[in-house]
Amino acid sequence: MIFSWLGTGDYDVAREVLQRGVAAVFLIAFLSAADQFPALLGEHGLLPVPRFLQLAYARKQPTVFRWHYSDRMLRLIAWAGVAVSASLVAGLPQRIEPWLTTVLFLLLWLAYLSIVNVGQTFYGFGWESLLCEAGFTVAWLGSSTTATPLTTLFLTRWLVFRLEFGAGMIKMRGGPEWRDLTALYYHHETQPMPGPLSRQAHLLPKWFHRSEVVGNHFAQLVCPFFLFAPQPIASIAAAVMIVTQLWLIVTGNFAWLNWITVVLLFSGISDGVWHTVTPSWAWPVAAHTASTGGIPLWYAVPVLLASALLVYLSWWPTRNLLARRQLMNASFNRWHLVNAYGAFGSVTKRRDEIVIEGTDDPAGQSGWRAYEFHGKPGDPARVPRWFAPYHLRLDWLMWFLALGAEGGGWFDMLLVRLLQADRPTLRLLRVDPFAGRPPAFVRARVYRYRFAPRAEKRETGLVWIREDRGLLVPPVGARAAR
Repeated sequence: MIFSWLGTGDYDVAREVLQRGVAAVFLIAFLSAADQFPALLGEHGLLPVPRFLQLAYARKQPTVFRWHYSDRMLRLIAWAGVAVSASLVAGLPQRIEPWLTTVLFLLLWLAYLSIVNVGQTFYGFGWESLLCEAGFTVAWLGSSTTATPLTTLFLTRWLVFRLEFGAGMIKMRGGPEWRDLTALYYHHETQPMPGPLSRQAHLLPKWFHRSEVVGNHFAQLVCPFFLFAPQPIASIAAAVMIVTQLWLIVTGNFAWLNWITVVLLFSGISDGVWHTVTPSWAWPVAAHTASTGGIPLWYAVPVLLASALLVYLSWWPTRNLLARRQLMNASFNRWHLVNAYGAFGSVTKRRDEIVIEGTDDPAGQSGWRAYEFHGKPGDPARVPRWFAPYHLRLDWLMWFLALGAEGGGWFDMLLVRLLQADRPTLRLLRVDPFAGRPPAFVRARVYRYRFAPRAEKRETGLVWIREDRGLLVPPVGARAAR
């Protein structure tokens, strides 16, 4: 039996982009886990998973690590995730029966869910839940041997709607800077991890920044509704939202948040519109042979059951969208499905940075030198770099710490690891001023940073101008750390 009504041949390009794009983000996420997880959360990490798993709360989470954790096991899962993701990026499983593509995406979802659910504060970002939900949803898009399930396309657009409209409503309910159109006076300078063009964006005239806010409100509060309109209106709405996401990619470093949003927005772009505005070489190979024969019963039934599950779970985030006290980046179930999203309900007006310094002076009186991070500002003369969609987790938490967030023990342990010259920890940093040797003392200072105006940069050669705000942590030596 063929479910011809469930499938469509008008979104084969969209399916290719969705499956390969989400798989590419999974690949980056698993690479990040293999590279950073052991030092941050491993057996000897800053927040060790074995200690976390002793909590009753942790033992209730769906994760393969609830029975056993080891750094070796984590790396095996992460590299297996990289391999599976790479095969999907290449489009190989999509050429076979749809069950294979579905099974592989569900395995990626479960593997990454296992990591997220023991990742504690280092994995407490909204885009972790977004990747889990996206992986589960696109698992039901079938393969090139079937038509594209309409219910899955609709639910992918529903995911984008919650992501964008939720973020828009968080802003309208948040700080007054979003309502008086001044938020972008500050954001490019104070965002968690600026990029190489953030300073240029910050120095644009204020009328342009007000226009940015208006454009943001239009993209997040108006366009999401038109994703459900007939074509080509849905494609136009998706294109407008893609443009706004590309601007965020160019001017910042928000891990894979903007990248995966662009991918998911292709659920609103039909093949007809895509073929009209692009040359044939831009069409994914598998989409050249669109399959319009419907969906077999044996695959249609699980697709409909999964769709029904996502519809059922939509009650809680829908209610949250309408709530006066809207939650931001919240999961309503342990499986991270159908979540609430949002970011920057208020914008920080000033940028404080914590700079960790060490000295090999036995008296701790002089010779202080700074440890440098890969992404967060440190050296005032250094131009910020692009790292997204890769996620520098320690750098991001240093930004939150400077805002007054609790260290949760990880920052104290970071200082201890620096005093020990712990090699895995030092690999998370860009510059170790002691070349692998343990310092005698470490300390943490707070500086207030601002982008140098054009004239000041010409005079000083500095990208940032900073002001010393005093000590956060006074000098501590190895004996005190013990």
